[in-house]
Amino acid sequence: MTASADPQSPLRDFRKTQEFFIGIDSDGCAFDTMEVKHKECFIPNIIEFFGLAAVSKYAREAAEFVNLYSLWRGINRFPALTMALDLLTERPEVTRRGFQVPRLAGVRSWIERETKLANPTLKAEVAKTNDPDLALAYEWSEAVNRKVGDIVRDVPPFPFVRKSIEAMSGKADVMVVSATPGEALNREWEEHGLKSHLALIAGQEMGSKKEHLGIAASDKYEKTKILMIGDAPGDRKAAEANHVLFYPIDPGQEDESWQRFYEEALPRFYAGTYAGAYMNEQIARFEKLLPGTPPWKKA
Repeated sequence: MTASADPQSPLRDFRKTQEFFIGIDSDGCAFDTMEVKHKECFIPNIIEFFGLAAVSKYAREAAEFVNLYSLWRGINRFPALTMALDLLTERPEVTRRGFQVPRLAGVRSWIERETKLANPTLKAEVAKTNDPDLALAYEWSEAVNRKVGDIVRDVPPFPFVRKSIEAMSGKADVMVVSATPGEALNREWEEHGLKSHLALIAGQEMGSKKEHLGIAASDKYEKTKILMIGDAPGDRKAAEANHVLFYPIDPGQEDESWQRFYEEALPRFYAGTYAGAYMNEQIARFEKLLPGTPPWKKA
């Protein structure tokens, strides 16, 4: 698909075939790929492309906190990049070294005005503006994608994911709702023989998770028959913004979360008894796991 085409047309063209709809996040939710992607692909390239070798220890801590261990877990790579740089700027250890953290003003401006934060839209913006910050961010993002393609292989879905998705077949239209590039999503779901169970794979090129749910499902199903499954607060917010249900996959407790989903939550969803006290209990447990303050800021 070219940058000039409408990347959201698959969402607009999505057709309801079942009574229920289930959206599933991919990285860290269905597949145990969050740690390897960020620690081996994203962060080394952040240090290289943005010249952070002199403060690499602190850059790594900031990026890991934002992307893996905080309430921002799972957000789009470009806002995550600027948030990690902001945390790095605040570190007194960095200030004492006299190190100037890149501001990336052009990237921040682009984030504010664009909802489809993905390489195709970024590439078009680079061509339009010749902004050096955007050009560097594009080179970084392309390098990340190449590294992911090189090393993230043979990472199976969490236990009970396959059983859960098979239990959805014939009852729910199932869509991947993710901030990951579509190429990686298609490759990973195809690699493990799960793509055939999906009605659509929506990645970062199709917009935000809120847009994925809103355009593809929100007006086509009863709200109580739409469920989003995710491992990050952004997944919950996307569900809430569309007034639909949310089931959390608890970071660090993914196996137990998927077993609970298969044995308890999915039958309740079909029976119409998931919403209310049971869902609130799941979300309350989930919200305690991801802090908003990094450990180095705590007293």
